[in-house]
Amino acid sequence: MKIRSFAYILFFFFTGLLSAQEIKSDSIVVVKPYTPSVSDAYKIKEKPAITDSIDLEKKKVEYSIFSVPVASTFSPAKGRAAGLERERPPKVYENYFTLGFGTYTSVLAEFYSNLEVNRTNNFGIFLTHNSAQGDIEDVVLDDHYYDTELNLNYSSRQRNLTWNTDFGVEHQLFNWYGVEPSVATASPGIDPLHNYYSVYAGGEINLEDSFFDRAEAKYRYFGDDYSSVEHRFTVKPTLELPIGGELFHTNFHLDYVNGSFDRAFFTEEGLNYSFFNLGLDSSLLILRDDLTLNLGAAVFYSMDTENSDGSVFVYPKVTASYRMAGEYFIAYGGLEGGLKQNSYYNFTQKNPFVAPTLVVQPTDQQTNAYVGAKGKLSNSVGFNIKGSYISEDMKPLFKAYPQYTVNNDEDYAHGNSFGVVYDKVKTVSAFGELNFDVNRSFNLRLNGEYFVYDTDVEAEAWNLPDFKANLLADYQITENWFAGANAFFVGERKDEVSFDNGGPSVLPVNPEVVTLDSYFDLNLNLGYRFNDQLSIFAKGNNLFGDNYQKWMGYPVMGLQVMAGATYKFDFGRR
Repeated sequence: MKIRSFAYILFFFFTGLLSAQEIKSDSIVVVKPYTPSVSDAYKIKEKPAITDSIDLEKKKVEYSIFSVPVASTFSPAKGRAAGLERERPPKVYENYFTLGFGTYTSVLAEFYSNLEVNRTNNFGIFLTHNSAQGDIEDVVLDDHYYDTELNLNYSSRQRNLTWNTDFGVEHQLFNWYGVEPSVATASPGIDPLHNYYSVYAGGEINLEDSFFDRAEAKYRYFGDDYSSVEHRFTVKPTLELPIGGELFHTNFHLDYVNGSFDRAFFTEEGLNYSFFNLGLDSSLLILRDDLTLNLGAAVFYSMDTENSDGSVFVYPKVTASYRMAGEYFIAYGGLEGGLKQNSYYNFTQKNPFVAPTLVVQPTDQQTNAYVGAKGKLSNSVGFNIKGSYISEDMKPLFKAYPQYTVNNDEDYAHGNSFGVVYDKVKTVSAFGELNFDVNRSFNLRLNGEYFVYDTDVEAEAWNLPDFKANLLADYQITENWFAGANAFFVGERKDEVSFDNGGPSVLPVNPEVVTLDSYFDLNLNLGYRFNDQLSIFAKGNNLFGDNYQKWMGYPVMGLQVMAGATYKFDFGRR
């Protein structure tokens, strides 16, 4: 069918071509009719050239739209971006008070108030009280205590300046109850009560965008009801200067302490002490990618103004850390030292059963070398391990005073108080810590440290433990329920017990080294939050009920339970 159509096309093509030419002959003789065949058709293999004398151009067509407005009642809805529901931040109240009562007739009371003076200034009041009436098992003397402190502070936050001042008073009451029952029977007139009084004032200033970075100053008066008096004044300004792209850090130290005791333990001669310490430590902070290097040194001048004797001390101040695997492994180390001024106030805060007959001197920490590593074992488990070596000259050690009533008939002279002895002590320790951040509701921290001591003169490193361990946990059980735990273990310590011989000798007779047993103390707390303002709590301390001795002759209170409530509020607001 296709071949026949193609033949018809060729026939009409040639017929039209012949008719378009001039026919010069008058007649046409047909010899044979033309019969086309397939072989006569051929395919044009190339494009033929156009020989038309007239070149026709395509006419440009222009389009236009005849727009006619059409009325419509359709109104599309306005689009709105989808939003995420955010938790409302917890309400922060500017005031609160806590009140709790427990066994041993214990009382815990706290009150805090923050008053906004204007947009930048605030005035704060903090009052705390902690007491117990005692009645410890097998204790024959009064053993009650209380500790009350009032602090007033004023702060200001400007654009490039922040400063605050504070003023406080504190009253502490304790009893020298650590006597043997036989001694108490032989001396029925012992009154173990003694009081500590403290008044302090200080301030701090911080500057932004200034080479003068910050400064702090503090004055404290401390005394007791045995005519002991101590004054201490400290100032510490800090400068920071960028030098060659690095940061140069400088601290100035001014520390003055002056005090006196009514008498010594073995004699009725008074004790006076006065030290003026002036120091300068500077360091250059170098940051290089994962390396942090602090290169510096410290120089101190200490003047014993009571004996007109001065000394110069020089210490290294070198620390370094390197991120070997980002936050997962950081190696660090250091070589440091410093002059540490001791004081009567600091001694009483560590051991409230010291006698008011102490020798107060500064401690020369010649070397504090350490190396360690910290980081993460996983996203929720962190670690810290450290080994250190510390060499200290004139390190204070608490040591029990002997039972000595020949030249001292004071209430603390019945083997129930402690003094301070100084020695050159070298300490080697190994420390390890694990921190578990399971989630935002649960956190657990566990650490422990082992110590080895070497003394120069003293037979033992008195009352220093060979091992310490701590466990801290916080758990937000539900939105309303919360709990916590605090457990600590303290290893064995050594002390010395001695007696007088009824004669005028001022030296202890028949001294005997006593080993104090290690102890474990477990404390738990549980609370329920009714709303943002009101919550209740219950605490259990020393849950194993062990009357262990933290200091020789001084058993602690056994199982203690306390319950109370905390209420938060704002003045003038609902």
